[in-house]
Amino acid sequence: MISKPISIAIKQLLFIGVLLPTLALGVSSFMKKGKELKIGKKVPAMDVKMMATDGEAYDLQDFQKENGTIIVFSCNTCPFVVGNDGFEGWEKDYNDLYQKASDAKIGFVLVNSNAAKHDGDDSMEKMKERAEKQGYKMSYLMDENSVVADAFGAKTTPHVFVVDANGKLVMRGSIDNSWDSKRTELETYALDAIDFLANGTKLSNNTPVPRGCSIKRK
Repeated sequence: MISKPISIAIKQLLFIGVLLPTLALGVSSFMKKGKELKIGKKVPAMDVKMMATDGEAYDLQDFQKENGTIIVFSCNTCPFVVGNDGFEGWEKDYNDLYQKASDAKIGFVLVNSNAAKHDGDDSMEKMKERAEKQGYKMSYLMDENSVVADAFGAKTTPHVFVVDANGKLVMRGSIDNSWDSKRTELETYALDAIDFLANGTKLSNNTPVPRGCSIKRK
């Protein structure tokens, strides 16, 4: 017969044996998915080098201009990016946003973090084809293993993050609300953010809910 103190000790060891792996799994999951960055916080992973469709390696700091940077997590296939019968997609707006950002001394860059599809539809070769076909004016980077997406807490394609001149987050979320067929007016979140960085105008919504396909992490 096992004495009471030994029995308690065994139970404690069993509890720890169950608890620690569970905690480890939880931490791993948390670190993988990441938390969305908070407005006003310094943006991480700006120095992570990524290959672009032009064959060069860049980090996000390379695109930082006098008034800030706009980072858009994108891909080659999501209907919210490329469009379908029910929605035109936001890809058609990329070049216009890039130009308006450039005119306002703000950088603009696309990042493909669909690591689970980097050997398929979101491979570098397919990214090059997409960039050429659509006439992208901006750089298009591959985020290996979704490292940058995890640091940002990026969820969807597209998912927009707007960074000010000091490297702090001022807006994250959707480009606009054109996806919503029931909208009463068009709300231009990304354009408003450009105006905010360039001219200090009021930013009415700095966390519009991102709409799109989930980022395909490994």
